Amino acid sequence: MNQEAVPVPSIRLDVWLWAARFFKTRSLAKQAVDTGKVEVEGQRPKSSRAIRIGDAMRVQRGEEVFELRVSGLSETRGSAPVAQALYEESESSQKAREEVRLRRAAERTGYRAPEHKPDKRARRLIRALGDLDAL
Repeated sequence: MNQEAVPVPSIRLDVWLWAARFFKTRSLAKQAVDTGKVEVEGQRPKSSRAIRIGDAMRVQRGEEVFELRVSGLSETRGSAPVAQALYEESESSQKAREEVRLRRAAERTGYRAPEHKPDKRARRLIRALGDLDAL
């Protein structure tokens, strides 16, 4: 009756985040984990935490928030389709990211870049706006 424990495949969290292309370098992934931008199973992990298939994860990258479930493990960084096969993102997460993207695009619609550099008079007006005493 000797039962041997079957090792469950796992990988370090920072390596997985790098391989899944959430961050460009492993050190950036480690920094994101250390600063609380990544949650695993609702907890704030260390960067050396072992990730297994089926773990729920929340990753914040800039203004984007990903809620996902690990569906594959890899220690090597591959192409984008290979990286996307390592996780499944929830529908609510995809919708929320799309809404944020559309809101940012709507905020930019009123902005129009100047056609040319400001001339001498315009530069003086710009400087004067910064210094209200000059008016």
